[in-house]
Amino acid sequence: MKAWQDYMEPGDMHKMMASWDGAWEMDITHWMEPGAEGAKSTATCETKTIMGGRYSESKHNGNFFGAPFEGLSLMGYDNGKKEFVSTWIDNMGTGIMIMTGTYDAATKTIKMKGTATDPMTGKDVAMRETLQIVDDNTQVMEMYSEVDGKEFKNMSITMKRKK
Repeated sequence: MKAWQDYMEPGDMHKMMASWDGAWEMDITHWMEPGAEGAKSTATCETKTIMGGRYSESKHNGNFFGAPFEGLSLMGYDNGKKEFVSTWIDNMGTGIMIMTGTYDAATKTIKMKGTATDPMTGKDVAMRETLQIVDDNTQVMEMYSEVDGKEFKNMSITMKRKK
């Protein structure tokens, strides 16, 4: 019973996620392929903890290449595995990106790896993401994917808490 209670009890990583609650503005740069010029856009995000502080839910809204964009992220910290688990869905596809990773306290960065569906092939493509907690009001997310077996940065987002 003690193990189950420890597994379900929100801890320090959950408290960190709860500190992200609120409204955020995002400056986004997206690269469609290696060497391409980055496309810039903006979006907003509303983040809140759910299920008694165990998970963080973020709802994103913006414009992506002239089309309305909405996305939903769920992040949790699995006390049993001692790792973060994240899912991402949006209106630009029908797949679910799933990532897991750990927190590096020295750099204040969550480092995650996972997969997403490549719409061109229908197969999984390896993804990597870093989320650096710069300060209480600033975060930087960078995402990397593989093309022809080589990793490239396909997205960078600077998030600032709305005042």
